[in-house]
Amino acid sequence: MCLGKPLVRGGSGSQMDQLILTEPGERVSGQLRKLEIRLPASGTADYRLRASEQHLALNAKLGQRIRLHHTGAIHCVHCGRATRKSFGQGYCYPCFSTLAQCDLCLVRPETCHYFKGTCREPEWGERHCFRPHLVYLANASGLKVGITRGTNTPTRWLDQGAIQALPILEVDTRQQSGLVETLFKSRVSDRTNWRAMLKGEVEPLDLMAERDRLLGALAPDLAALRERFGEGAIRPIDDARPLAIDYPVLEWPRKIVSFNFDKTPLVEGTLMGLKGQYLILDRGVINLRKFAGYRIDVDAA
Repeated sequence: MCLGKPLVRGGSGSQMDQLILTEPGERVSGQLRKLEIRLPASGTADYRLRASEQHLALNAKLGQRIRLHHTGAIHCVHCGRATRKSFGQGYCYPCFSTLAQCDLCLVRPETCHYFKGTCREPEWGERHCFRPHLVYLANASGLKVGITRGTNTPTRWLDQGAIQALPILEVDTRQQSGLVETLFKSRVSDRTNWRAMLKGEVEPLDLMAERDRLLGALAPDLAALRERFGEGAIRPIDDARPLAIDYPVLEWPRKIVSFNFDKTPLVEGTLMGLKGQYLILDRGVINLRKFAGYRIDVDAA
């Protein structure tokens, strides 16, 4: 895959345009967040590392040495309290066990219990779950089905390292998206093989043909859901076309060795690529989203 040029910041006023970027060779220090990724017109994902209020443009660092050091401190990404262990990608245990955004139904939305009166935060659920969601097909390590809020594309696909994505259905609520996804999971995976994704050996698929095949096979089941929720609750997206995504990678790893800040506080090497939420170094890979809330120092050449 070709190497994309670093994004030139313009005057659009978007969140990423307002980030404070470091100069070459400066140190970035702070509380780690998931990588910021956007997809410019070139089609090649543009990456920025976030550490508290400091941000580092990563595409320009390809082929250069990078050093990441976990200082030992971890703070909850929601409340900010110090914690010895992180839960659910960045939360302290009290937040993980009480916030609606950390409940099991966020991972398995078909189990939504709002109507039982047991939602952890009903107002939060009304803001985030009772809004349109998309059911999509993607190709990250092969064909998969997934769901996301309608406003969360293409970020969701970039986070997963998908090289192709196609929205196929729009539904009214998150619970409905989970019920539809459950139907599709009887015929196609909902998971990404992260090792295969990082080796860069994924072949392109005809997502429109796969869409038509799956919608045809599941037509009776989808009709039953429409009868339950209303004919207009589950809507086909007939005019969508597959989105192709390229990633900035100089060289794919032959063998996947994964770094873990809990076991190896110092991670360093030559930055060879970026895909999904992973840094690909010449010595191994690291999923930075997994360590949200960790206090790190980053030195880049």
